[in-house]
Amino acid sequence: MHKIIALLIAMLLSIALIAQEEPDSTRIINAQLDSIYIAEIEEVKGQKLKILHAEPIYIDLIRDLGARKGEKEWNVGFGITDKNKFDSYEGLIEYEFAPINRLGLEIEIPVTIIASNYKEVKDSLPSHRVESLKLAAQWSFLVSDKINTTLALGYIHEFLLSDIDVIKHQTIFMGNLFNPFFIAAKRWGNNFHTLIYAGPHIEQKFRKNQLHLSYHINTNIHYMIPGTRNFIGVEVNKILEDNEIKSVFRPQMRVGLADNLLIGIVGGIPINKNHERLSSFIRIIYEPGHKHK
Repeated sequence: MHKIIALLIAMLLSIALIAQEEPDSTRIINAQLDSIYIAEIEEVKGQKLKILHAEPIYIDLIRDLGARKGEKEWNVGFGITDKNKFDSYEGLIEYEFAPINRLGLEIEIPVTIIASNYKEVKDSLPSHRVESLKLAAQWSFLVSDKINTTLALGYIHEFLLSDIDVIKHQTIFMGNLFNPFFIAAKRWGNNFHTLIYAGPHIEQKFRKNQLHLSYHINTNIHYMIPGTRNFIGVEVNKILEDNEIKSVFRPQMRVGLADNLLIGIVGGIPINKNHERLSSFIRIIYEPGHKHK
């Protein structure tokens, strides 16, 4: 763990050093590009103030912090995780929109497909699953241009679905997942972004009639490339469950392919390899109606 943290710190320090070593003329041009781009996002005439923040790619937000009425976005995600004795393939499709200023809503359907690594466990593999029907809301209650900070509260409700291979013999819905959460995001200067996303997960299974509690804390730091929507950074997902902390470091980057089309690429490095090993994830982001000036 110490080696990974040292590597991440070294990477961020290298970015800072490279920025400092740029010629004065390049720094001036980059600063101008940043100022223009930030103003384009934040200071739209006739619109509510909105602070530019880098959004994590793996555990993404319901909608941009400080969302403006009419914003919308489609996401499609694909990933693979090595679960030691089998591989888990993830897929998702989600739609985000803002019906009013600073309120984001989302509907998502995640899917998991299981593939065996070893023949001897083939009969004991988990079932393929349409995981849930996920509905979510997020409200930005504080947007401050003085300290470049946004605070938000949100709630995710998942209607958990039964395994595909038993759905003929059981009810479609097998339980609920309740997830209230809090978000605090700050931009430091023009390029560095930090964000904390945290909240409890309360899982209710109908057949067992019991609740299972875990806490999820996601911390993020990103560096946004001057004058663009592209960034590199690290997302750290931590789960406190059954007196154990499960942490996964997710180095990531986001690249704009067009004015309204972005792609996010994520790697996964778990601290404890008892539950999973390396993973990868790709998110394709399409924003209908978005135009970069």
